[in-house]
Amino acid sequence: MILRSLPILIAPLIALAGTAQAEAVLSIPLPMGAEASVTRLAYSCDGDAIAVQYINTEANSLAILTLDGAERIFVGVTAGSGARYVSGPYEWWTKGADATLSELMTEGQPRSCTARP
Repeated sequence: MILRSLPILIAPLIALAGTAQAEAVLSIPLPMGAEASVTRLAYSCDGDAIAVQYINTEANSLAILTLDGAERIFVGVTAGSGARYVSGPYEWWTKGADATLSELMTEGQPRSCTARP
């Protein structure tokens, strides 16, 4: 079955109406061409499990990770080697079965990750 478009829940947005709060969900359809793919992988990162969903279309490369209880959308950017994605202060960089997760606004060491079989 070929998917023609894939609705993706991009980010929960908080709408304020007076003092009441309501959660809104944004859905952006991505056209899925013949070469598009959706892949789910699990990684072990310094003892923690991180699930990643990769969405690759002709025009977009995305990685969706849950960090600190929040789902984050990472966008593919230019990399000299491997696949590099960024979301706010975070960088997710993969090469083969290995990956690193960095918080670019801190001086800490990147987390080392390995894809689980």
